[in-house]
Amino acid sequence: MISSCSHKLTPRKTTVDDVTGIPVKRGPYVMVKPEKEIAEKYASLMGVKRGDIQNGRLYSFIEEWYGTPYRLGGMDKDGIDCSGLVFLLQLQVYDQPVPRTCAMQVGIIKRKYEDELQEGDLVFFDFDGKQFSHVGVYLQNGYFVHASTRKGVMIARLHDNGIYKFFSRAGSVIDNDTAIQTSMQQ
Repeated sequence: MISSCSHKLTPRKTTVDDVTGIPVKRGPYVMVKPEKEIAEKYASLMGVKRGDIQNGRLYSFIEEWYGTPYRLGGMDKDGIDCSGLVFLLQLQVYDQPVPRTCAMQVGIIKRKYEDELQEGDLVFFDFDGKQFSHVGVYLQNGYFVHASTRKGVMIARLHDNGIYKFFSRAGSVIDNDTAIQTSMQQ
């Protein structure tokens, strides 16, 4: 299989996000291979081959944040909410700005059917009778990463009984220019 992975990490500048004031590493998105230990850990967790874990930036980000407690409005290691996790992940992994809130994030996706989901797509849920009240990032093999109110940042199976019944929408983040314009207007 041909891969567009790079073996070297492109140097990235650390800048401060104009909207949030949070330091982010910016630079052109380049997929890098993950460290062997990280690839083995997440391959085992999601029931895939180690070689299927190819996005080192993504899985290093997850490893860094895994277990961080949930805190509404949080954006740091003391606590983070679901949309904050998606906001930071999209910026730091994909160099893709997205709006800060779940309700706004749903507006910048191109909708997909569940069987079309790819790594990095956003998945939305309707909890407590509220439409699009929770968001996560699809990984692969039916798994996604999110900030659970009970367990903090974790990986879960989309078809787990407790969450799938609330699954409402999914899709890929639209291009940078449109996402930036949308987030600035809101």
